[in-house]
Amino acid sequence: MTPSRRHLLRWSALLPLSSLLPVAGCGFQPVYMPTASGKAGPASRELAAIAVPVIPERQGQVLRQALQERFADDSGTTPLQYDLAVVFSVSNDSIAIQGDNLATRARVIGRASFTLMTRGNPPTRVTGGSARAVDAYNYIDEQFFAADMENTAVVKRVAEALADQITVQLAMYFRKRAAAG
Repeated sequence: MTPSRRHLLRWSALLPLSSLLPVAGCGFQPVYMPTASGKAGPASRELAAIAVPVIPERQGQVLRQALQERFADDSGTTPLQYDLAVVFSVSNDSIAIQGDNLATRARVIGRASFTLMTRGNPPTRVTGGSARAVDAYNYIDEQFFAADMENTAVVKRVAEALADQITVQLAMYFRKRAAAG
C-alpha cells in the first residue's frame, strides 16, 4: 500500500468522528435524556403528566391515541398535571388532474393547534403551538373500497406525524424550562 493511500485511509476513518467534535463542545444533550441517577428526565416526566381529552371525529381519535402512546409512562404512577387541548383538521385536495377532469391523486393535509393547560382551578395556559403534515395517495380506478382504505391509512400517517411534532415541541419546552430554573 502506498504512503498516500495509507494517509487517505487513516483520515477517512477519522472523518466520522470529527463530525461529532462541534456537537460535543456545545452542550448537546438528547431531549429525552435521563438524569444522572437513571430516572426519567424532565421532558419524559412532564410528558407523562399530560392528559389528552377527547378530540372530535374519528380522525381526532386517531391523533389522540397517537399522542397518548407518546406520552405514556411505563410506571403508570405519574399524577396528571396538564390537559392538552387539540384542534385538528384534515383536508383533501385532488391533484394530478387528467384531460377528462378526473383526479388520479389526492393530497391530505393535516393541521393541529394545541394548548397545554394546568389542571388547577382556574386552569392556566402553559404553552401552545401548531403542527402541519402532508401526505398523498393515488386513486385506483373503479376501486372505491381500496381508495377509502388508502385514505384511512394516509390520515393515520398524518396523525402520527402530527403527534411526533407536538411531542417534540412539548419535550423541548419542558427541557428548556428545566434548564432555566
